[in-house]
Amino acid sequence: MNVAQEIEYLRDLMPVSGRMLVKLIAKADRPLTIEAPFPYPWQRSRKVYFNLHHWRQLSRAERDLLMLRTVMWVTEIRWLKWDLYRGAAIAGMLATIVETVQGDPLGIVAAGSLTAFAARQVWRRTQSSDQDISADEAAVSIAQRRGYGAETAALSLIQAIEHAAELEGRSSLEFTEVIRCQNLRAIARLSSEPIVTPPSAD
Repeated sequence: MNVAQEIEYLRDLMPVSGRMLVKLIAKADRPLTIEAPFPYPWQRSRKVYFNLHHWRQLSRAERDLLMLRTVMWVTEIRWLKWDLYRGAAIAGMLATIVETVQGDPLGIVAAGSLTAFAARQVWRRTQSSDQDISADEAAVSIAQRRGYGAETAALSLIQAIEHAAELEGRSSLEFTEVIRCQNLRAIARLSSEPIVTPPSAD
């Protein structure tokens, strides 16, 4: 596999928002098949790492859907998208700066505590199964614009989740992954049918 060509292909696969924000990094020593660190407001780019050794063992469809799903997850975390906790986190950060300039220890502690609490709530929301399911559904939707049928895309993502777990040495899926696969089976209309693995392709 030519790494430069693969990265260029994956960038073309992404939606425009992904190309603008996401930086792909191929590594042979990553413990997970693909991972995206939680992005903080001060980070201008969203890094997505993928394990080259694992990546080569996935089919083309599995790679496509796994990458799309990860890109959709990491780009959907928007600190400037207004809601109660994001607003509180931003307000807390600004208040912390003001209190630091003014040299008010109690104000610094109060503002810092507000920031920490609100940021933790935002982080917890992004780690929820709802966020994962939303990213899966967005990936299937984007894949349809790239020539996949909805059923094929959902099936390929199920297989990618299961294959990645095997490559990472896990004997079973995590609870959230099980929930995600159930939702994807509903999309693929495979809830009561056996999963058939499509032929692998480079």
